[in-house]
Amino acid sequence: QVQLVESGGGLVQAGGSLSVSCAASGRTFSTYAMAWFRQAPGKEREFVATISWSGASTYYADAVKGRFTISRDNAKNKVYLQMNALKPEDTAVYYCAAATSITSRKDLYDYWGQGTQVTVSS
Repeated sequence: QVQLVESGGGLVQAGGSLSVSCAASGRTFSTYAMAWFRQAPGKEREFVATISWSGASTYYADAVKGRFTISRDNAKNKVYLQMNALKPEDTAVYYCAAATSITSRKDLYDYWGQGTQVTVSS
């Protein structure tokens, strides 16, 4: 069992930067691949980025590639998403999730946090 709690969302101007974090409970955190998804109002939840259990592999959605960076610290049971060059279309609730293997498919993620709001003003 893994419990996930996101933090760090907020309001930022277009072009700015923001970092969100996800704290995980449970001693098995380091065995899970982790990911960030986001959901804008009226839209489906979409994949943003994922990282393998070791941190050696990462994958990004095309919409965020080159602007966002996912990382993790297994000693602290945390995963991070650094977001740079933010655009108004990045506005969404950002969720972290855990899966047994690295994937962009949201149906394969077993555990989800409650989400944190990120709003980018133009």
